[in-house]
Amino acid sequence: MDKNEILRKIEEEGVEFIYLQFTDIFGIMKNVAITVNELERALNNEIVFDGSSIDGFVRIEESDMYLYPDLNTFLVYPWYSSFGREARFICDIYDSEGKPFEGDPRYVLKKVLKEAEEMGYQIKIGPECEFFLFNTDEFGKPTLVTHDDASYFDLAPVDLGENARREMVLNLNKMGYDVEASHHEVAPGQHEIDLKNDYALNAADKIVTFKQVVRKIAKNHGLHATFMPKPIYGIAGSGLHTNIFVYKDGKNAFYDKEDKYNLSKDAYGFIAGLMEHSKAISAITNPNINSYKRLVSGYEAPIYISWSCKNRSPLIRVPSRLDKNARIELRSPDPSCNPYLALAVIIKAGLDGIKRNMMPCEPIDKNLYEITIEERLEVGIETLPQSLREALSELKKDDLIKEALGQHIYNRFIEAKKLEWQEYKSVVTSWEVERYLTKY
Repeated sequence: MDKNEILRKIEEEGVEFIYLQFTDIFGIMKNVAITVNELERALNNEIVFDGSSIDGFVRIEESDMYLYPDLNTFLVYPWYSSFGREARFICDIYDSEGKPFEGDPRYVLKKVLKEAEEMGYQIKIGPECEFFLFNTDEFGKPTLVTHDDASYFDLAPVDLGENARREMVLNLNKMGYDVEASHHEVAPGQHEIDLKNDYALNAADKIVTFKQVVRKIAKNHGLHATFMPKPIYGIAGSGLHTNIFVYKDGKNAFYDKEDKYNLSKDAYGFIAGLMEHSKAISAITNPNINSYKRLVSGYEAPIYISWSCKNRSPLIRVPSRLDKNARIELRSPDPSCNPYLALAVIIKAGLDGIKRNMMPCEPIDKNLYEITIEERLEVGIETLPQSLREALSELKKDDLIKEALGQHIYNRFIEAKKLEWQEYKSVVTSWEVERYLTKY
């Protein structure tokens, strides 16, 4: 859409408020709200905000940042608020000299996609977004009480969140987001909504908006939606399984009908690149202390660095080998990640594998949760990091992934996560109290 179309749409829909949105380096959505009277200034990239107030951005002496709305992201929200209709743009961040801000996660993804484009590739992403719906208490605060006792693919009346999930899907569709499927997941209170694949930048934009929509609709139903990877011990955690499609000259670059697995040289290279950099990638795709409570054996989350065309226990699965649908599914990311940074490092790693003509090991078609340590060591299967501290250590050693993030985001991210780990180490948990208080 161009400016005139946007202005006409806003007048037709009776829009009163417009949100200029972006994320900090941790993927938390931020926004500057303006009225329609300020729209001309916004479209002329004249809206300024204080970057020193945003996690991971800049120091106070260099705090003036400018919001550049991406016109392609304009949409009118399908709901009505007490203030009237609302619309939004997702923005790129520029500094006071008119240059893209290196600490803008969206800019980081754009840089990697430009590299892919220069290699002749177009990349699409199909996200599978999992989340929990919990009851709230009398004060509207979230609890850990699930709203149902349903399981995988269960229907109403067992799945009490079905109405909320249906409304989420309908609102996403009204916003132009194609939903491929939605269903109840394995754990009580856990749900999944899968979005149709789209170009990587659009997909990242959709993921951050998806979270906003899910939370809003859940609240309307008296529920709390959380994208925390592992909110409850003893049940499955939430993932953000990421389906990767790569095209070249309009054709699927991962397909080769002559290959025994129908996979191309590019597909093998991408898989090998992901496997080589997977430990460092984990710091970005699984960025929290809690992320590593999900990456444990027994709950279908991947912990072993391997790939397969047949089973779901490895890190990478090739779910379809048909020409137009050939893709790679990376199963480790969780929904607490910043999607711009996560997709940037995933794509960067895959492109590295293609550039270097890498080949992965043979696929492992056994259930990796059931093989012994000796069997795993015999075939050289390594594990993903088992803690945030370990993941950060791997990130520090991987120059390619550091390059993808850029020096600004890398430094700010490492600094923040080291503080998070230090705080975590000093906190006395309920587990410790229950285990030791009366024992000693």
